[in-house]
Amino acid sequence: MNRIKKKFDALKEKKEKALVGFLTAGDPDLSTSLDIITQMCKAGLDVLELGIPFSDPTADGPVIQRSSARSLKKGVNLSEILKMTKKLRKTIDIPIILFTYYNPVIAFGVEKFYMEARKAGADGTLVVDLPLEESDEMTKFWDNDDDFSFIRLLAPTTPKDRMEKILKERPSGFIYLVSKTGVTGSDGLKSSIVLKQMKTIRQVSDLPVCVGFGISTPKDVSQIASFADGVVIGSAFERLIEGNINKSELPSIMAQKVKEYKKATIF
Repeated sequence: MNRIKKKFDALKEKKEKALVGFLTAGDPDLSTSLDIITQMCKAGLDVLELGIPFSDPTADGPVIQRSSARSLKKGVNLSEILKMTKKLRKTIDIPIILFTYYNPVIAFGVEKFYMEARKAGADGTLVVDLPLEESDEMTKFWDNDDDFSFIRLLAPTTPKDRMEKILKERPSGFIYLVSKTGVTGSDGLKSSIVLKQMKTIRQVSDLPVCVGFGISTPKDVSQIASFADGVVIGSAFERLIEGNINKSELPSIMAQKVKEYKKATIF
């Protein structure tokens, strides 16, 4: 049984929902980033989305764009992030998802990415800009590997017939439901729209569903966690890094925020 399934099964038994945390790897630098992530995982993060910095993150708002820029300025690349993943795996046992755009993967080599990611201890990948019709370019390399997931994205505008097509193509791990149109970190979370889309997803798949985009407060977390299997927080974490970037206690500040969010996932 892979780590993702084990994690969601364990959370269900405890009547908890998953706290999924996105962090841009290497922000503000590789050493501090590793310390931040390690402390956040130990503080209660259930799933880690390790963001691979990219020069043109079109799905992301200004906060994550700036975090990518800071990381790239430090020379962080995919090879360094795979080394970071390997280091993290020595001390943490939660699922690690490599969150990326397709360009860095193509530049690195698609098959090589899969092989090196598995070797480093990653549990799957989420490729923001790779549509269903082209995703076989990646997934063909691990058709018989149930322990490495290709996380599928659904939008608030995805119709049921399109969902069925997407979730028919080797779905695994969990489903990432984008809460609204727009970019990460934007305001205007409407739980009624998310709930409606959730009900449709439940008709076509029994995979766990995690909701992201626009979730920034414990109240938001509690609201979404009342009907979803998990919540994804990214911009709120990166905003906290940006606001405390020169403080030596930054890792402990991040860990404390994880504890606050995690409380809101327990019912």
